[in-house]
Amino acid sequence: MGIEINIPPFMQHIAGGVKTAEVEGKTVAECLAALAGQYPELKPRLFSPRGGLPRGLNLFINGESAFPGELSRPVKDGDRIHIAYVTVGG
Repeated sequence: MGIEINIPPFMQHIAGGVKTAEVEGKTVAECLAALAGQYPELKPRLFSPRGGLPRGLNLFINGESAFPGELSRPVKDGDRIHIAYVTVGG
């Protein structure tokens, strides 16, 4: 089965127009790394240079915020990860 990742519109053009992708992983970080493996140009959008999430990127697992500790959150087959972007600053 795997984990479904919903790719937001602002990233879909980088992923060839794909809206969802199925990946394997035991944590959110493993799933995002698998997504970046399928679409390497997404990597800098998914991970900061330090390996965390870029500023403004929010993750939801099955509709619930993954904050805090988003990348270390465990996931299981059938889970859905949603990527959202929130404008930071003002």
